[in-house]
Amino acid sequence: MSIIGKSFGILIESVIFATDFSPASKGAAIYASNLAVYFHLNLIVTHCFSLSQAALEVEVETGKHRSKQRTDLENLLKNTALVLPSGEGKSEAILLEGDPHEVVPALAYERSPALVVLGTHGRNAVDRLLLGSVAESILRRFNGPALTVGPHVSAVLSKQLSFRRILYATDGYPESVHAAPFAVAFAEAYGIEIDVLHVVRSDQIDHPDRLHEIQQRFYSALDATVPLHAKEFCDPRSFVEVGEAQDRILKHIDERKIDLLVLGLKRNSHFGMENRTKGAFPIIAMASCAVLTIADGSI
Repeated sequence: MSIIGKSFGILIESVIFATDFSPASKGAAIYASNLAVYFHLNLIVTHCFSLSQAALEVEVETGKHRSKQRTDLENLLKNTALVLPSGEGKSEAILLEGDPHEVVPALAYERSPALVVLGTHGRNAVDRLLLGSVAESILRRFNGPALTVGPHVSAVLSKQLSFRRILYATDGYPESVHAAPFAVAFAEAYGIEIDVLHVVRSDQIDHPDRLHEIQQRFYSALDATVPLHAKEFCDPRSFVEVGEAQDRILKHIDERKIDLLVLGLKRNSHFGMENRTKGAFPIIAMASCAVLTIADGSI
């Protein structure tokens, strides 16, 4: 088990990389392996599947024989794990049978505290700019930290990740500060800067003093959550924007050359997951950097 950061002592034991063997998973694999090595963590490479009817008949009828589908996937998964370095020796391959949104969170809880790493193509047949349905379903069910690498994230050519600046984006309300310790912990661990971006919807500003009120409530909650020495160490820069979260965050990522976006997710937040066309999912799918989401309570 490793401690990430000194101020909060975030404990992580395992990195769980869920792959579907697609090109979208390759970038996520590099992030998962790098994080496992950097923080000296176990790396678990997993794939979820359901038996085809033919394979099911083979296994049910014989009772002992394993279907070709199962053995082929086991071999493919083992070969994938073999080429990914881990912080604790060899990477472990675990083939999971069942729905990804059920079995991946279950594995993460079994190996907790864990960081789940996902790759996504960011599109499907219905909505081209939304998060892939599998990654989205896992994020909805998993209440721990999850790192998602979308299709617009540049390929990592080096064996070592080069994080230079973190963006911690909030909706300006005290309830969103639960992700702050993770942003600070990663910044401390990598010795990098934090940008803090508050995005407030225009319809929330019903009188001239409202924005100031929202800011002060958030800063009070942040001061109680992030110790002063941590803020000084990370040299946070604070920005306030009024508008749509997706547009403001994506613009900030590009303009400030952000390497990691940290989002705290709540059911009723501006960044909530209750609506697939709004909130966190399109941001993750379109961001040019990896996104670390921290869920607060059941989604």
